[in-house]
Amino acid sequence: MSEVKLAADIRSEFGKGAARRVRREHKVPGVLYGHGSDPIHITLPGHELLLALRTPNVLISLDIEGKNELAIPKSVQRDPLRGSIEHVDLLLVKRGEKVNVDIPVHTEGELAPGAYLVEHVLNALPVEAEATHIPESVTVSIAGLEAGDSILAKDVPLPSGTTLAVEDDTVVLQVLAAQAEEPSAEAEGEGEEAAEA
Repeated sequence: MSEVKLAADIRSEFGKGAARRVRREHKVPGVLYGHGSDPIHITLPGHELLLALRTPNVLISLDIEGKNELAIPKSVQRDPLRGSIEHVDLLLVKRGEKVNVDIPVHTEGELAPGAYLVEHVLNALPVEAEATHIPESVTVSIAGLEAGDSILAKDVPLPSGTTLAVEDDTVVLQVLAAQAEEPSAEAEGEGEEAAEA
């Protein structure tokens, strides 16, 4: 997994007005917490943080006024219209420490012949992994699956050192038969009128 270095500043002003001032400077307010320590209120460079968060569960190496800390994103608030980051919560981690995270599930392969749909019951799979070796995603083969087939959590191939954080028999995805759209009552009525004419 990738590790991104970011410089952070400790912030002493709080509230909406202070947060707006921080954002006007193209920075993002955040909170760093974990390991039983008091939360540390910080500001992070907006553009660099946005790029870092494109990688799920990215490991962030923070330089907080000369002190280095490792963290992973736990909660990201975005502006619903602009998509910009409004606030971020970061969880302190240590090298070698196990953490619980959700990793994206991707599919590969072709379903059996016929019209079927793949429903992702879980878009992300809860796993436990070492903080510095969190997989970016897992890939599941759907080759040859038919309607009614499903893939359970225990069927998902996990990288070494990563274990499931859900029950083995949790459904991750299932294959559904495609539903043909029924004609609307209005369309049926028009068809009958045409036949009568």
